[in-house]
Amino acid sequence: MRFNTLFFLLTISCLSLALAQVTYDDCCLKYVKQMNAKTQKHAVEYRLQVTDGGCNIPAVIFTMRKRRVFCTDPKEAWVQQLMKKIDAKKIKTHKAFKDQHNPRRPYRG
Repeated sequence: MRFNTLFFLLTISCLSLALAQVTYDDCCLKYVKQMNAKTQKHAVEYRLQVTDGGCNIPAVIFTMRKRRVFCTDPKEAWVQQLMKKIDAKKIKTHKAFKDQHNPRRPYRG
């Protein structure tokens, strides 16, 4: 009886330690060197990765239309330009939506 209890506790503790070590952050480990203009047109959003926790390098992570992601170096000039293009596109889309909605007349769909 003692052996079964000891074996059970030992197995549970090993499993909990193994599961605790497998938690990975969604981090970039290396950069894409270049992205051609055709690929850059498909970028719809980006997010910044900072160096904390399990992420060791700073990065800009671009998400494409089909949810594919590319990790890039935030110091590169083309990365900065693409970030500005995406921001301008979002502002333009938001402004077009805001102009389309007239707050004086309620929607009666």
